[in-house]
Amino acid sequence: MTARAADRARYDRATAHLDAPLAIVDLDAFDANATDLVRRAGGKPVRVASKSVRCRALLERVLARDGFQGIMSFTLAESLWLARSGFEDILLAYPSADRAGFAELAADPKPAGAVTVMVDDPAQLDLIDAARDGGREVVRVCLELDTSLQLLGGRVRVGARRSPLRSPAQLAELARSVARRPGFRLVGIMAYEGHVAGVGDAVAGRPLRSRAIRLMQAAARRELAERRAAVVRAVRAVVPDLEFVNGGGTGSVQHTAAEDAVTEIAAGSGLYVPRLFDNYTSFRGRPAALFALPVVRRPGVGVVTVLGGGYPASGAAGRDRLPVPYLPEGLAYDPQEGPGEVQTPLLGSPADDLLVGDKVWFRHAKAGELCERFDTLHLIEGGAVTAAVPTYRGEGRTFL
Repeated sequence: MTARAADRARYDRATAHLDAPLAIVDLDAFDANATDLVRRAGGKPVRVASKSVRCRALLERVLARDGFQGIMSFTLAESLWLARSGFEDILLAYPSADRAGFAELAADPKPAGAVTVMVDDPAQLDLIDAARDGGREVVRVCLELDTSLQLLGGRVRVGARRSPLRSPAQLAELARSVARRPGFRLVGIMAYEGHVAGVGDAVAGRPLRSRAIRLMQAAARRELAERRAAVVRAVRAVVPDLEFVNGGGTGSVQHTAAEDAVTEIAAGSGLYVPRLFDNYTSFRGRPAALFALPVVRRPGVGVVTVLGGGYPASGAAGRDRLPVPYLPEGLAYDPQEGPGEVQTPLLGSPADDLLVGDKVWFRHAKAGELCERFDTLHLIEGGAVTAAVPTYRGEGRTFL
């Protein structure tokens, strides 16, 4: 029996009393992935990206482990909710225009002390001030550095379009603006190199593309390490007591941790290891989060139909954004249909061994987005479900 076949038998046995559709997290794999992230971080704390987890129970579980410290959140409303739930170190990774949220933040010392907001433009400071509604709490601020690799005088850009701040002078200027402005305190710098951390460098069946990605990423790491160090020096000249410099992501943990200027690493997808994180030469995780759909039809030889399944991930549309049938091995989508909103035909010889009511297990493409489809995660330890915990959705929270 292969390892994957053994996992299928274990998952089927553990969830035999549960009807699909359902989602699971294999805690043995989850914990092993957490251990590997800490190993790769080389002694620097790992800040957990909540958008990749979207389950308070699992955030609590991983933050209880040595080597993890703090949350990187994705909306201000989520940040406030987490702060009121007892989480104490929350870095909001994206700028916000949530005026009601800023009024709440500025009015209450508990979230104001726990949450750090992201800015890259003085206009964002103006918005926060206009939203205070009399609140006098100091707002903790982090500046974001653009990490994109720019070549040929900026005519070629590789990387996400995020912050407009690229140079040490630009970040130092905004740091001075924050330092001069009452009601704000600059505490950190963040730089997310998504073109390194979130792009696999070992694309199956594409050796030339894989080599090109590795060359690009090596150049990007060199350029960013030099520029990030200069930015940190420039900002520390303005704010010597800066608390943290955050960088990286699941795919770049060990590379980013090697930079002296970086004090902590961000990662989250590496806990669940969705399918987009299969194609890396630098690490190999264990799939920890999966979902099961029930067989509801047997249209013919070598075909079964499961209920639901059309769960595409965000980003540029493509086959890599689709979930994949994982267990039993050997099933594939009908190219005429793909995964559907209410039903999904699956082709392959294993279909003939599946009965109506059996489960087919899938891996999704992007980590936390699975939790927008399911309100419960069934936690499996060994061969049994040991708990069922709510996702954000299961707690009635859909922040985006």
